[in-house]
Amino acid sequence: MRGSNDYSSLSRALSCGLLALGVSWPAVASEPLYAKNLSPVTGLFGLPSQRDARATPRGAFAGALHASVASHYVNDGKGDEFLNLDGETQRFALEIRYGLADSWDVQLEVPWVDQSGGDLDRLIDDWHDLWGMSDGGRSDVPRDQLDYRYLSPQGGFSLQDSASGIGDVSLSANWAFHSDEKAAASLVLGYKFGTGDDDEFTGSGADDAFVALRFSGDHLSQLPLAWHAQVGYLRAGESDVVEDLQHRDLWFAGLTMDWRVATRWSVLVQLDANRAPLDSEITGVGDDAVMLTVGTRWQFTPHWSAEISVIEDIRVETAPDVTFQAGLRYRPSRD
Repeated sequence: MRGSNDYSSLSRALSCGLLALGVSWPAVASEPLYAKNLSPVTGLFGLPSQRDARATPRGAFAGALHASVASHYVNDGKGDEFLNLDGETQRFALEIRYGLADSWDVQLEVPWVDQSGGDLDRLIDDWHDLWGMSDGGRSDVPRDQLDYRYLSPQGGFSLQDSASGIGDVSLSANWAFHSDEKAAASLVLGYKFGTGDDDEFTGSGADDAFVALRFSGDHLSQLPLAWHAQVGYLRAGESDVVEDLQHRDLWFAGLTMDWRVATRWSVLVQLDANRAPLDSEITGVGDDAVMLTVGTRWQFTPHWSAEISVIEDIRVETAPDVTFQAGLRYRPSRD
């Protein structure tokens, strides 16, 4: 009996300790996974990633570092058009937010982009072989080469030499016009500056502007779930790479589900979509894109979290074959 009572007391003590640890952490808002369509053409434009609709608290900073590596392979021709996208994109981005006022924050994103032959082709070929999946002809060409080409009567582009440099910097303002404990909605206005080099596919060579509505909510259906959504419009500047072919009016949308499976762990699933970048009959540049991102986030301190994710082109060829991502994020406590 004494042993049983001791065990019961120890269990209660441990339970109380774990509960105290959980509730002692400040409430940090959920956040969508960082996800960009890094297809060589679509990635030129300033389509914004999803984010939490809530504003950063007044006078506080938030920040994140994002790393992405995307593998491309598309070889397609329709009529008098031809497209070949064979290569790898690495993108690193520094994101900083500052709470300007109640319900207002600004966000600065500075990317660095590398276009090369990469190192993922063998891994992806082995994955396709393991599951008996079609590789779309990827295994029939030399591995780890860079070859971006598009030909049409209206013009085209070509990149065969590796290139890297600063990408297109973006600045946006987020106004949370509704925010309470359960839900938030915001209006965002953003501008992407043509700071990258269009000849090296690190930027579009033109300025873009965008507007979007974002929504966030917590505890859907009495479960530890949070959700986020965005819908928006981007007016693209005239890029020298694809100026006679591009769509300048681009829509984008996204939806995220964030399931808090433990005090410090979340599993996230999200969809992102955008209008095709070019007026083309070829799927890789002429069809609207749909991407699925699956990832996990570990909040290892009250304010810091790390995340990993994988993006797949569920509308095949409209986004990279696969994108691997990792991120480190700092967020202040929610007031």
